[in-house]
Amino acid sequence: MEDGSWVLVTRPTDRDMWNPTSTYLEDSKPLKITSTGPAKYWTDAIPIGNGRLGAMVWGGVSSELIQLNEDTLWTGTPIDYTNPDAPEALAEVRNLVDSGEFAEASDAAAKLSGTNANVYQLLGDIKLEFDDYLMCAEETYYRELDLDTATARVKYSVGDVEFTREHFASYPDQVIVTKIAGSKEGSVSFTVSLDSKLDHHCYITDESQIVMEGRCPGKRIPPKVKANDDPKGILFAAVLGLQISDGAGLMSVLDDGKLKVEGANWVVLHMVASSSFEGPFTKPSESEKDPASVSLRALKSIKNQSYSELYSRHLDDYQNLFHRVSLQLCKGSDRNIGDRSLEIKNLMPSGNRCVEGNKDVVPTVDRIRSFQSDEDPSLVELLFQFGRYLLISSSRPGTQVANLQGIWNKDLEPKWDSAPHLNINLEMNYWPSLPCNLSECQEPLFEFIKSLSINGCKTAQVNYKTSGWVVHHKSDIWAKPSADKGEVVWAIWPMGGAWLCTHLWEHYSYTMDEDFLRNKAYPLLEGCASFLLDWLIEGHGGYLETNPSTSPEHMFIAPDGKSASVSYSSTMDMALIKEVFSAIISASEVLGRNEDAFVQKVHKAQPRLYPTKIDEEGSIMEWAQDFKDPDVHHRHLSHLFGLFPGHSITIDKNPELCEAAENSLYKRGEDGPGWSTTWKIALWAHLHNSEHSYRMVKQLIKLVDPDHEVAFEGGLYSNLFAAHPPFQIDANFG
Repeated sequence: MEDGSWVLVTRPTDRDMWNPTSTYLEDSKPLKITSTGPAKYWTDAIPIGNGRLGAMVWGGVSSELIQLNEDTLWTGTPIDYTNPDAPEALAEVRNLVDSGEFAEASDAAAKLSGTNANVYQLLGDIKLEFDDYLMCAEETYYRELDLDTATARVKYSVGDVEFTREHFASYPDQVIVTKIAGSKEGSVSFTVSLDSKLDHHCYITDESQIVMEGRCPGKRIPPKVKANDDPKGILFAAVLGLQISDGAGLMSVLDDGKLKVEGANWVVLHMVASSSFEGPFTKPSESEKDPASVSLRALKSIKNQSYSELYSRHLDDYQNLFHRVSLQLCKGSDRNIGDRSLEIKNLMPSGNRCVEGNKDVVPTVDRIRSFQSDEDPSLVELLFQFGRYLLISSSRPGTQVANLQGIWNKDLEPKWDSAPHLNINLEMNYWPSLPCNLSECQEPLFEFIKSLSINGCKTAQVNYKTSGWVVHHKSDIWAKPSADKGEVVWAIWPMGGAWLCTHLWEHYSYTMDEDFLRNKAYPLLEGCASFLLDWLIEGHGGYLETNPSTSPEHMFIAPDGKSASVSYSSTMDMALIKEVFSAIISASEVLGRNEDAFVQKVHKAQPRLYPTKIDEEGSIMEWAQDFKDPDVHHRHLSHLFGLFPGHSITIDKNPELCEAAENSLYKRGEDGPGWSTTWKIALWAHLHNSEHSYRMVKQLIKLVDPDHEVAFEGGLYSNLFAAHPPFQIDANFG
């Protein structure tokens, strides 16, 4: 971006493209997350997914728990997201801000809040109970997630029998597959059942299929149900089919809805699921989709497929995405990369080890523990590729967007509803999609933006009397665009659409896909920019300003000594608007629309946007006035958006702002939740300060004990899930 507009480059040629055939080079460690024992906590379990279906594999010996998710299972129904009383409240807030009564404006802004977002739900559990497996030899236990094949494996021995389990989630066949086998004929015996915390019932259709049908609450949990006020929620069904080895093994139905397998050589489980969700604008009560019929047809379509055939299609699909990028790091002191593996091996801790084949493998939990001392580069490689794995596993064409936990959730009331948060978290989920060569994984985001724009048009028109479309800080599967119900400091932030729209132009700038720009991106950008033009009002010093304005989730001390959150023209507001306006202008040039009246209107508004300023201490000002900051170590870095992921502050063009941004980062400090840590990694990198960027990498790679979590301190769990705490997936993507 040069002088307020973008500089376009030509599409790269084939010679410019690097397409490695292997995910890791010969002297790198295998891309595997490993363990010497079953999961004790949910954050020890192995995540697998195909974008729509997800599972957490615990790897128990006497019993196995596979917790299931389906990405359309949410509470609620579509509702009206408009508030006809909002314009009067908006006028009141603006008058108070103009009078410098910021605390009073913050109180009055509560009248602009809307309804709560809805809540992401779970699907249920596959429960396996094994016969006589309590005497497992602990030293034989091995559990792994192989990122190269997207396969979870469990291996252990009981006496002279070695038992193995393999799990994968296939995108081509839309099924979660588990194979259980023993090294001795007739050694596999167990009972299996389905269960769920949601309202459900189970039945068996024949001797090899368990069907579970249920429904999500029509309102948030706990629903406050009044007479005649219990809307029908989303219906769901899951079907578990079993295949057992030919000529060995018996299968029978137990009275309590379980299937029992006895004396098999191997068993393959096929798990399919569906819901009645037909899009964000269709009420569940009006859906004509029968999830049980859909699931049974899906299972029938793969019933005659062998395990190897399903696995082969899964590998072809997954590795087509995963093998596009390899990363190899070495220690700064290394001169010969080929010697690196030996050097790191010597640095590994000598505690617990697990044996894979003939290799000694250090469990991932020990590698996290030792990172502060050994600084193993291969663990950074693993964490990087795990983020790519998670994006492939939680966001594919045709699925919902990756939410606050991707697709993995064990609770009816997950933290922060596991909902998409648009003031950093959802956007961070998709940061790796382009630089990590997974552009297809962004398609759900673009579909979500399109749905938000439809609902957001009504909210903009009724609530704010503007054209275009608006979205606030939190949404859900119903494409909720309005302000959430809650504290003004986070709820009143009508800039979510602007941030999301930066991903549209970024996608074009990577792919140079003019059809995408013309038919998908530009209409959405134009609608967002139309809202922003109307939202901007005449303000101080001849500038256009936003009022009310907040800096996401951060308070300030007003000149009268009162705490407040609402003022005008926060630095982030202005940075986002500059980004969207620059994208519109650049896109119009590509599409031959730069003479359009609308584009000319954007041109005229651009130089009147409030500039980024530096405060008396030499830091970037977070608000238009140099308010006192009551929490200088606040987790959000909103005022540095222009540096990253925005493009309006660069080392070459704005050295003085970069110096101020560096001072701001020093002020913020190094502590914070996982997503804040990864944002700091990127910000320091954009300041060309590799030392501090790496310090933040070390800050992230610290082991979190689920029994002693400390909020807002970040870190990693033993399965490499990133912590706020609790688990939030955004830092894995960041």
